[in-house]
Amino acid sequence: MSGRKRTMIRKLAAATLAVSLLAAGCGGDDDDDAAGSAATAAPPSAASAAEGAGSIELADTSLGQVIVDAEGMTLYLFVADGQGESTCYDECEASWPVLEGEVSAGEGLDSALVGTTTRTNGDVQATYNGWPLYYFSGDAAVGDTKGQGLRDVWYVVDAGGDAVEASPVAADAPTTTRIPGY
Repeated sequence: MSGRKRTMIRKLAAATLAVSLLAAGCGGDDDDDAAGSAATAAPPSAASAAEGAGSIELADTSLGQVIVDAEGMTLYLFVADGQGESTCYDECEASWPVLEGEVSAGEGLDSALVGTTTRTNGDVQATYNGWPLYYFSGDAAVGDTKGQGLRDVWYVVDAGGDAVEASPVAADAPTTTRIPGY
């Protein structure tokens, strides 16, 4: 591939990401407790979200050990769910795809904390310690934790099933692009 073509592809990708960041949102109101975030055009783990990941594991990240799916993609909880039913739908779900189906607990995780919840559309979503589990569409690679702490309502999950409230290191932090309304 020529250098010119690579440059054009990079510029197109950057423009697509910028538009996605401006258009993305989560929730339908401007309430400070509603969820919202940046997103890319398609979740990096859409196949896992659609088919269920089979198991959840522990992985080392810049935030310590956190729960990931079988492919190593970081999983998150949404504070508004309150260890109960999923409340992330529509635009929110576009940015925060659910971990669908039943999963098993990998080494270091308590199988008694693994469960499911039924979404309003009848789909089954995996839970851990009662928290419905989600991906962040802005995480592009194994080990990414770019959704950590977004709007103070999205957090990675530790082995005990609790939110990890530590801040990510600067290299792993969300972009500084300002999203209108947030």
